[in-house]
Amino acid sequence: MPLDATPPKSDPRVATGVPGLDEILGGGLTRDRIYLVEGTPGSGKTTLALQFLLKGRELNESGLYITLSETEAELRAAAASHGWSLEGIDLFELVSEEGLDPDSEQSVLHPSDVELGETTRGVMAQVEKTKPMRVVFDSLSEMRLLAQNPLRHRRQILALKHFFSTRKCTVLLLDDQTSEDGDLQLHSIAHGVVSLERTAQEYGSQRRRMEVVKMRGIKYRGGFHDFELDTGGIRVFERLVAAHHAAVFEEEVVSTGAPRLDELMGGGLSRGTNTLISGPSGVGKTTTAVRCALSALERGEKVAYYLFDEGLPTLLARSKAMGMELQPYLDKGQLELRAVDPAELSPGEFAFLVRDAVERVGVGTVVIDSLNAYMQAMPGQKFLLLQMHELLTYLNQQGVVTLLILAQHGFIGEVHSDIDLSYLSDSILLFRFFEAAGSVRTAISAVKSRTTAHEKIIREIRLTSEGIEIGEALTDFQGVMSGLPSYEGKVAMLGAEAPVANG
Repeated sequence: MPLDATPPKSDPRVATGVPGLDEILGGGLTRDRIYLVEGTPGSGKTTLALQFLLKGRELNESGLYITLSETEAELRAAAASHGWSLEGIDLFELVSEEGLDPDSEQSVLHPSDVELGETTRGVMAQVEKTKPMRVVFDSLSEMRLLAQNPLRHRRQILALKHFFSTRKCTVLLLDDQTSEDGDLQLHSIAHGVVSLERTAQEYGSQRRRMEVVKMRGIKYRGGFHDFELDTGGIRVFERLVAAHHAAVFEEEVVSTGAPRLDELMGGGLSRGTNTLISGPSGVGKTTTAVRCALSALERGEKVAYYLFDEGLPTLLARSKAMGMELQPYLDKGQLELRAVDPAELSPGEFAFLVRDAVERVGVGTVVIDSLNAYMQAMPGQKFLLLQMHELLTYLNQQGVVTLLILAQHGFIGEVHSDIDLSYLSDSILLFRFFEAAGSVRTAISAVKSRTTAHEKIIREIRLTSEGIEIGEALTDFQGVMSGLPSYEGKVAMLGAEAPVANG
């Protein structure tokens, strides 16, 4: 080749067509290799394979779907359910009506010997005929039944691997994992292995997750990644790793919108920190969070509010009754207010929603209301702590002001939480009910702040039609945080006010 000649360009990666999967793989699959996609029936293997071929069609790469387990009509119907057309993709059924004809049977050789050889030759003949760049073989479980023993099965897969490697094909082999002990030999043969899992919940929708078990020559994101299978195909939510998303932001302390609350917290809320608002139900946690969010909106920031506990109309109506109107900010798109059903949303998808709001929309304040309902979406408490740690670290690194609401059990006296997130929190606002002068009142205290010199006193707080009102330090009370105080002085309580809804 002449020195000034330009070598032909070749793209070493193949886009899978599955949103999120290419990011996990660091750009896609290595071209002209054979891959194993395994999962139990219903986990999404066929959908993923169809997306792979449709992406090839979009890139003008010919595709071939070889099926032993589904008919062409079934495949087209499956594609149509997602709004797809398989026009331009070759579909090849290895089992035809002729194979079911009793007259075609023979008795000299064992049927499996003939059928396995015919199956392999049929695959090769179709590939030679269509010369595809992308191939899906569905499924290996049928080949396993024809082979009848692991040695013959492995030899046939090796033969197909060698054949495809000389034909410049990127191949997905689908396996429904119906063998009793699993077939780890396939893992050693394949260039890469993607495993799909489907888990039924006792209540709510089923959960799906994906793991890249193996991928030679590629630095990929390991571990489990939640994914959604719905109309339109599979969408993978890449597992959040906070260390990969460091950002530079201007450090500052912003107001909560309530001057005395700012004083209590040592000036306000610091960017790049999270604040845990903890207390019994009805004590005013949500109202305080809304006041902080409204202050951010008034500064011109964008805010994302994720509501797990109550409906949007209820929150909007209650906030308006307290003089905190949110609807105008919703109308102009400055506020993203989303009611989340934890029974239908996986933790991975929620982390994706938050990340999308921060990186695409540009929100500066995030409110999660509440952690108790979010916890119900988790398979176990340790997973909540691990995933919440990553999410909070990510938000802190992005310079986001994060407010977390945690409801505690009990009202007066002993109060406790299902989980302890105090060590993950940069600041903690603690609310308590207490009894004084024949009425139930509310106290607030900042018990922790890593970035500001907060007040170490307890103040009374009241919800009014003007929002929140914070009184003087309760210096003449002992035991306010326990809910059973004793009065030892003459500190004036906040005056009477028309009752409003608590939150």
